[in-house]
Amino acid sequence: MIPRYTPADFAELWSPARRFAVWLEVELAACDAMEEADLVPRGTAASIRAKKIALDPARIDEIERTTKHDVIAFLTHVEELAGIEARWLHRGMTSSDVLDTSLAILMRDAADKLIVRCEKVLAALSTRAREHAKTPMIGRSHGIFAEPVTFGLALAGHHAEITRGRGRLEAARREIAVGKIAGAVGTYAHLSPAIEKRALTALGLGAETVATQVVARDRHAAYFAALALVAAAIERLATNVRHWQRSEVGEAEEAFTLGQKGSSAMPHKRNPILSENLCGLARIVRAAVAPALEDVALWHERDISHSSVERMIGPDATATLAFMLDRTASLISGLVVYPENAKKNLDRAAELYFSEAILLALVEAGMPRQEAYVLVQRNAMRAWYGEARFRDLLAADADVTAKLTTARIAKLFDLDHALAHVPAILDRALGGES
Repeated sequence: MIPRYTPADFAELWSPARRFAVWLEVELAACDAMEEADLVPRGTAASIRAKKIALDPARIDEIERTTKHDVIAFLTHVEELAGIEARWLHRGMTSSDVLDTSLAILMRDAADKLIVRCEKVLAALSTRAREHAKTPMIGRSHGIFAEPVTFGLALAGHHAEITRGRGRLEAARREIAVGKIAGAVGTYAHLSPAIEKRALTALGLGAETVATQVVARDRHAAYFAALALVAAAIERLATNVRHWQRSEVGEAEEAFTLGQKGSSAMPHKRNPILSENLCGLARIVRAAVAPALEDVALWHERDISHSSVERMIGPDATATLAFMLDRTASLISGLVVYPENAKKNLDRAAELYFSEAILLALVEAGMPRQEAYVLVQRNAMRAWYGEARFRDLLAADADVTAKLTTARIAKLFDLDHALAHVPAILDRALGGES
């Protein structure tokens, strides 16, 4: 994580202080469960909690330089602060009982924060989609004029995608919220499933179905894949904003605030820097997926090839996505839309977007589809090169008028008909009445 792209709550979540505090929560929850099983003297955990020990990450790091083992360094420091009673902590446990259970808590909490941020993005998209539900614009495929849409419809598509992304985050959150208090290779040799269940329930977690020395890493891989899909959804939105803001398009642009400057050399520049930044950061989040997948295949009951990876991708991917979601909500709320430019671009398409309506009408009038296609395309290409308006060319084509009257042709050039179902699509995407 670097400060520029790390929200404050994620800096705190992934801080050494928070990590070690969660480790202690896990140890004390396990201790409570062992007390109930009469494996540890009653009151041990309560006594340690009452001391309100202040863990010092720097001291733990200092001890680790000697032990070369982070959990042992942590336990040594806890004993320094809590005294002899701390000897009961970690009874029958292995390091991964602490590490994996703690990681589950942190990743679960990160998911909760990301889901809240998704809701803010969805709210912004919904508001702007309804605002521009009837703002017509030309749709594009391959970057080329296609048929009409509305600006609200375009935003509703992004809303639907982010909604699916939120659902994947919720599923990943459920799947990752499992830990293990099962001992060295998951067999409860000095513990029991009941102890594990009591400890994990207190921590708000479920138990890994079949633990080895670790929680299975397919869970983590699914989590990072869910993050990547949300990032990809944001990138698609940002890419569209970048296109809409192009000088020759000009249909929408990022808010340009008082005092903002776009170029050190060219004072006139207004660049889509927020959207470009989002596209770049999406690459960082997606980059976590491959190593997360590679972490799934560990040797036998466990090796630690996954550990170094997760120390990096866990904080980086979640914090970066949180930053992206914050920026996206702000971007959409502040997006400046230019309906008049959208109308100009629609007009530039010279009504060629009604070509399908003419094609279908000719087919319905009895003409073979491929013959009708050639006929419509013939007139469309002449209009494309500026010879005349598309509808006038059609009305002057004897092959067309043999099947369609001039009045029928004119009626087919109906923008309202082309967009008639947009309100229903918006209602389906956003809910309620648009």
